[in-house]
Amino acid sequence: MLEQLLIFTRGGLILWTCKELSNALKGSPIDTLIRSCLLEERSGLSSYNYDAPGASYTLKWTFHNELGLVFVAVYQKILHLLYVDDLLSMVKREFSVVYDPTRTDYADFGDTYRQLRMEAEARAEELKKSSKSGSRAVNKKQEQVQKTKFDQGGNRNSGGNLKNDDGGDGDSAKGNKLENGNVNGVSFAEEAKHRGSVNGKENLSSNNGAFDVNKLHKLRSKGAKKNDTAVVTNKASKAEAKKKVTKKNRVWDDSPKEVKLDYTDPVTENGDENANYAAANEGESMMDKEEVISSESEDEEDEQVGSGSKAGTKSKGWFSSVFQSIAGKANLERADLEPALKVLKDRLMTKNVAEEIAEKLCESVATSLEGKKLGSFTRISSTVQAAMEDALVRILTPKRSIDILRDVHAAKEQGKPYVVVFVGVNGVGKSTNLAKVSYWLLQHKVSVMMAACDTFRSGAVEQLRTHARRLQIPIFEKGYEKDPAIVAKEAIQEATRNGSDVVLVDTAGRMQDNEPLMRALSKLINLNNPDLVLFVGEALVGNDAVDQLSKFNQKLADLSSSPNPRLIDGILLTKFDTIDDKVGAALSMVYISGAPVMFVGCGQSYTDLKKLNVKSIVKTLLK
Repeated sequence: MLEQLLIFTRGGLILWTCKELSNALKGSPIDTLIRSCLLEERSGLSSYNYDAPGASYTLKWTFHNELGLVFVAVYQKILHLLYVDDLLSMVKREFSVVYDPTRTDYADFGDTYRQLRMEAEARAEELKKSSKSGSRAVNKKQEQVQKTKFDQGGNRNSGGNLKNDDGGDGDSAKGNKLENGNVNGVSFAEEAKHRGSVNGKENLSSNNGAFDVNKLHKLRSKGAKKNDTAVVTNKASKAEAKKKVTKKNRVWDDSPKEVKLDYTDPVTENGDENANYAAANEGESMMDKEEVISSESEDEEDEQVGSGSKAGTKSKGWFSSVFQSIAGKANLERADLEPALKVLKDRLMTKNVAEEIAEKLCESVATSLEGKKLGSFTRISSTVQAAMEDALVRILTPKRSIDILRDVHAAKEQGKPYVVVFVGVNGVGKSTNLAKVSYWLLQHKVSVMMAACDTFRSGAVEQLRTHARRLQIPIFEKGYEKDPAIVAKEAIQEATRNGSDVVLVDTAGRMQDNEPLMRALSKLINLNNPDLVLFVGEALVGNDAVDQLSKFNQKLADLSSSPNPRLIDGILLTKFDTIDDKVGAALSMVYISGAPVMFVGCGQSYTDLKKLNVKSIVKTLLK
C-alpha cells in the first residue's frame, strides 16, 4: 500500500498530495530525497531507500521537465509494489493536462487519481497472473523433456544396442571394427600416415604403418644440437654486450648552485631554540589570497562536443539538424541527448573522474533534460553542456557554511578549544598539511596546539615535533604504542588548561580495509567528539577516491556506538600542484561523501594552502 503520493514544483511548492493516505510519515523522507538525490545530481537513480529509527521507506519519482514538476511515491520498504512506476507515469500524464501555473489548488484531482490507481493495480494483477501461468507452462514443459530423456535412457539400457542416425551399429559394432583394424574402411596405418605428415613430410617409414623409431631419435638429436648451439650463441652475444657497455663519467657543473638541504631550525649551544624560525619569513598564506580566473568565455563550438553534434548530424541529416537549431525541438528525447552525453562522460573520465560517478552524472543530466523543449538557435550539445556545468557547480558548492575561524571564536566564547582531527590513508601528507593549517591559523591570531596521536608509525612524533619547533607552537605527545584516543583526550584537557584556541590532532595513516586501525579511529572520534573531522586525500587518485571515502564513512558508521554516528565533515586535497588538469578527484570525493573540499594543498611550504575555486574546477573539467 502506498504511504503517500506527492506532486510539487521544482521550487518546492506542493500542488497536490493524496488525501486518503492519512498515515503520517515517520521521519522526513521527502526532505531527505530532495537533499540527497535531487540536489546532489542523483536523480537518475531508479529509487531511493530511506532508513530512520522506526521507519523504512522506498521512494520512487519522475519528472515533467517542461512544466518543472516532480511526482514522488512513498511506500514501505518491505513491500514490492509492481504498479508504482505505471501509476506515476499515468498521474504525470493526466496532471500535466490540468496543470495551470497560476493555480495552486487541485482538490478535484483526487477522483482522477483513484481511478488511475485502480487501473494500475488491475494491470499489475494481470501481469502477476500471466507471469505465474507462464512459469507453470515452462515448468510443465521442462518436466516433459526430463521424462522423455528418462524414457530414452531406459530403452537404451534395456535394448543393449542403439541404432545411430547414420544407420551404423552401436558399441558392439564399434568393438568389431576395432578388432578388424579398420575405421570406416580406412586402415590404421593410412590414418597414422595422414596424421603424421607435417608440411608435406611423412613420419612413417614404410607403407605397412610401422613407425621408424631410429628416425625419431635422429630428429630429436638434431633438434638438441641446434638448441645447444643457439644457447651458446646467446650467451656469447650477452657476454660481448656486457663488455661493450661501459659507464660514462659523471660531468659535474663547474659552478654548482648552493642548495639548502637542511631546513630544520638551528639550535644554540645551550639547547634553546632559535627565535628566528623559518616560518616567520614564509609570507602570507594562499588561503587569504583571492585566486584570479581568466574571464575568457569558453567557445561553444568546442571540438569534442562538436564531434558529438556531428555524430547526431550524420544520423539525422544536415538539414534536419540545422532546422532543429533554428526552429527548436518540441521535446528532447533520450536518443537526442546520447551523443553529447557520451562525449561529456569520456571527457570527465579523462580528467580523472571515477567512471561510476561520470555515468551517474550523465544519467542525472539526461533525466533533467528529457522532455524539455529546445529553444530556438540552440544546439543540443550546448544545452547538455550548460546543464552539466550547472550540475557540477551544485555538487562542488558546499551545502552548509563551514567557517573555521568563526567556529573557533564561538568555541572560545564557550571556554573550550576547537578540535580538528586529520584522518586518511598512508602517505597522503596529513602531518605536512596539518602544519600548513597551523600556520594559517597563526596568521589570524589563533593559538594552536598540536596533538601527536600517530603512535603507530615510526618517526611520526619527531616529524610533528619539527613542525611545532619551526612554528613555535606547543605539542602534546606521549610517545609510541599508546592508545591514540587517550592521548587525544589528554591533549584536549591540556589545551583547556593552557587556554589554546585550537587543537589539531594528527592520526596514523590507515587503509580503509584495516579493521583494527579503523576501530581505533572510531574510538578516538567517539570518545573526544571533535568539532571537525577532515579527510586528507590525494588529488592523484581517481577511482580509488570513491572506495576510500565510502569505506571510511561506512566504517565510522558501523563501528560507532552512537545512534547518530560522526562521519567525515570536510576534505583536504593534497598534491594539487602535481595533476595539471586531472582535477576529477575533487569531484569524485565530494560526490561520494557530500563533504566539501575545505583546503587544497599546492606546494611544499607553509603558505601553499588555498581554497577550492569551484568555477575554476568546473571550467577545467569541461574544457
